[in-house]
Amino acid sequence: MSRPAPQQTAPSTRHSAQATAGETTLAKSLGVGRSTVREALRALAGAGLVQSRQGSGVFVIATSPKEDWSTQLRRAALTDVCEVRMLIEVQAALLAARRRTDDDLVAIDAALAGRRDAAEGSDVTFVDAAIPLHAAVVAAARNPVLADLFTEFVPVLQRGLSDLVELLDLRADDPNHGDDGRAALVEAVTRGDAEAAGRTLREELQRTLARLRSL
Repeated sequence: MSRPAPQQTAPSTRHSAQATAGETTLAKSLGVGRSTVREALRALAGAGLVQSRQGSGVFVIATSPKEDWSTQLRRAALTDVCEVRMLIEVQAALLAARRRTDDDLVAIDAALAGRRDAAEGSDVTFVDAAIPLHAAVVAAARNPVLADLFTEFVPVLQRGLSDLVELLDLRADDPNHGDDGRAALVEAVTRGDAEAAGRTLREELQRTLARLRSL
């Protein structure tokens, strides 16, 4: 007697699920890190395009996003920017508190004042004025390799800050958003408190990451 044909799993009412490669395979084929792939998949999942299944992989469940796709990608990219800032700027803040000179402190104070002066301007003006403060703290770390890394990172940081201000609407209620944190960072560097300088910047970036991932 012939065996009955195996039952077929009914396709989704929207789209049949199609399996994709895992994170490791995707990262290798795309030439990027697993963290980048993970953030991209999180954005795809948030857009309702893929679904992760424990032990099975990632499955395509839709072909059109439920939200604006470009916005989802920008959010994913911003998490990468924040993670790189932790690697570069938090370490720079620690070293700056230990190594800063009087000239460094003058430059840092001037940069903070410039950021405050730009608070009444446009988002572009405000972001442009924020960069010198980051650069002054990195310069005070007195590490040429770290300074070179930051210089290469500046264009990415500038775009990232612009996207961050826009996507999170950071200046809607406070045109000088983040001034308290910047003032605390400058104060910690000035008094030579490396632990406080690193902690202040790290906690701010962690809060930003949390907000991005909750959207």
